[in-house]
Amino acid sequence: MDCSSSSAPDYYGFLDRMRRPAAADLIRSIKSFIVSFSLDATNAEEDSKRVQEFLLTMEGTIKDHPLWLNASYEEIDNAIEGLEKFIMTKLFNRTFASSLEDSKIDSDISEKIRLLQCFIKPNHLDVPRLLHNEASWLLAVKELQKINAYKAPREKLMCIMNCCQVINNLLLNASESLHHSPAGADEFLPVLIYLTIKANPPQLHSNLKYVQLFRRETKLVSEIEYYLTNLISAKTFILNINTRSLSMEEAEFENHMRDAKLAIEQSTTDGGPHSADRDSAAGSKRKGKEIINEEIRFPFMDANPEELTREDVNNLLGTYKQLVNRYASLSAALKRLSIDEDRLLSMGYPPVRR
Repeated sequence: MDCSSSSAPDYYGFLDRMRRPAAADLIRSIKSFIVSFSLDATNAEEDSKRVQEFLLTMEGTIKDHPLWLNASYEEIDNAIEGLEKFIMTKLFNRTFASSLEDSKIDSDISEKIRLLQCFIKPNHLDVPRLLHNEASWLLAVKELQKINAYKAPREKLMCIMNCCQVINNLLLNASESLHHSPAGADEFLPVLIYLTIKANPPQLHSNLKYVQLFRRETKLVSEIEYYLTNLISAKTFILNINTRSLSMEEAEFENHMRDAKLAIEQSTTDGGPHSADRDSAAGSKRKGKEIINEEIRFPFMDANPEELTREDVNNLLGTYKQLVNRYASLSAALKRLSIDEDRLLSMGYPPVRR
């Protein structure tokens, strides 16, 4: 599933219409809003209020505009959807994860999930055996992990929707097979919590906050609001998880958390790159794919995310740190030689991606 295409409005049709000479007044209003917005200090609640008010004002303007003469409700709604995507893409760096506090919460959640991934099982969250479906779980996890690939609030929200609809279909099929009434929040939320732990979606807090603040308020209703609220609840549960939250003895929980911390610390300090080198030198196989090329070791070039084990991720992190250190050393050496990037480009080297 593509988070940007699920019942998506015609965004490029909106852009095409805005390129017409008759749209000059609309373009001026949009540009003026973006420029003035970017000049002011960041304040999440105020920023949200300004965006919501601007979209509401522009909705009235577009309804009365010659370019949308005799347009249907759906056409007007699609135009505002296009406008939301356009302005929020332009303002993304200004509005997403805009505070140190947001970044700190993102980091805390991600680190907590890394620890929980080492030992949490479905039964610890009272997920019934009937709902254990690896294929559906993997699909839901992949949808949730896509959330950072998009900038528009609607598209981020569609990633959440797609994930939750997979879970909802799983619950519906399970209830039908047993001739039970449809499952409710008591069954839905534990599965969502477990799959959120499995996914460890990037910048979870900031993504949820961004959707809450900048998705059109009239669109955060009904089923969509239910799914978003449940993921917010899952985030809060995970951040505050302790032995009282799980079907687990306190001593067992504390032991698992301590062992997980030690394992992660050990793997990131001295296990990562060395393990990768040993695996590559041995010509081992990973998920049935042969690791080739003994001289240049790129064992993950053809790998898919779902194929990676926790050890693989640790190895990749260690290799990444080595790469950054070598890049820093190379940059320092180039600086001493007074060779800048423009000169390197003229010599035929590819640009450095930042």
